[in-house]
Amino acid sequence: MRSSRLLRALRLGVGSLLLHKLRSTLTTLGVLFGVASVIAMLAVAEGASEQAQEQIRQLGSTNVILRSVKPPEDLVSNQETRVLAYGLTREDLERIRGTYPGLRAVVPVLDTPQEVRYLEHVCSPHVQCVPPEYLEVTGRVLHAGRFLAAADERAYAQVCVLSYEIARYLFPFEPALGKRVKIGADYFEVVGVTIGRVPIGQIHIDPGQEVAGDVFLPLATGRKIFGERQVRVRSGTMDITEVELHEIIVGVRETVDVPFIAAACRAMLASEHPRKDYEVVVPLELLIRERETKRIFSIVLGSIAGISLLVGGIGIMNVMLATVTERTREIGVRRALGAKRRHIVSQFLIETIVLSGAGGLAGVALGLAVPWWIEYKSGMRTIVTPQAPLLAFAISVGTGVIFGLYPAWRAASMDPVEALRHE
Repeated sequence: MRSSRLLRALRLGVGSLLLHKLRSTLTTLGVLFGVASVIAMLAVAEGASEQAQEQIRQLGSTNVILRSVKPPEDLVSNQETRVLAYGLTREDLERIRGTYPGLRAVVPVLDTPQEVRYLEHVCSPHVQCVPPEYLEVTGRVLHAGRFLAAADERAYAQVCVLSYEIARYLFPFEPALGKRVKIGADYFEVVGVTIGRVPIGQIHIDPGQEVAGDVFLPLATGRKIFGERQVRVRSGTMDITEVELHEIIVGVRETVDVPFIAAACRAMLASEHPRKDYEVVVPLELLIRERETKRIFSIVLGSIAGISLLVGGIGIMNVMLATVTERTREIGVRRALGAKRRHIVSQFLIETIVLSGAGGLAGVALGLAVPWWIEYKSGMRTIVTPQAPLLAFAISVGTGVIFGLYPAWRAASMDPVEALRHE
């Protein structure tokens, strides 16, 4: 009995809305765009946050990274030649290894700005001289071949490992393993390829665009061939920078020990480097901060998108109030024939729910399509969580109910006699 009444009321409500198709369609557009904006904004925020967190996690959540930083003032020895020695030293490396317990590994890294060439392909990637432990501490994954070995260090072997981006650029139509690439003025054999820091499907190499990626050399080989001094000549002067180690990666065994090790490293470096020519990066702290930023960002974007739903709800109220005025005589006739106030309320509420529900469903469809289009066109990662469409649709229906209550109550509160007299 109740289901038949509800079905009859639903049929009557839909029929009333179809009498004014254009007005009903325009009313649902406010809800449609509100729901779509909620889903799309949350998807963009979720994707950006997840990508940032993934980059931080790739640094190693149990790692403490010490980096050399160029001090603000150069030390000038004469007018023609400027020599600047700064940053982390091998003494810092040995001090960390011998002082702090509970470490998995302490990995030194030496950067060398060299050009990498194979036939006509030339690029300037991030060339790093590292020991074999680098792979395990950083969590890099091999795509093909092997990583650097201890035997390479002992023999000063001229071998290298390329990241996938560099390998695909230098060798677009053939495997990179076994080939010899020119790094600086020397040749190195490619023994391995690592998976890139970004998903392989998102790598785009356009003509003239600089290729980003990494090239790894044995630390002993790089130090022997390229040294620790970098010379740059400009405008008749020679700039010489001398850095023993550009980075030290401290791998901690337990996550709970990371804050303690980070604080100890900061204290040690502060006492040994008064010029503040270093920085301490703790991925765990960055990860926590990024999650908090994501929460705030999602709240802000959700609030902005929620305003669209609010505007849509006001539009529904406006239209329903106009509908009540237009149908005053109809309401009087129904009341005179025995309809109760709850029947009038349910009729108008059903109409508002149909309007907001239709707009919500269309908004969900558009909201799912927009993130896909953004990711397809721009390559920006977007993530639509299952909660976002459900939440947006529920809010749209709730908005319709809330903003439809007053028009429905106003219609039900009419005096039947006065309503019948209305022209």
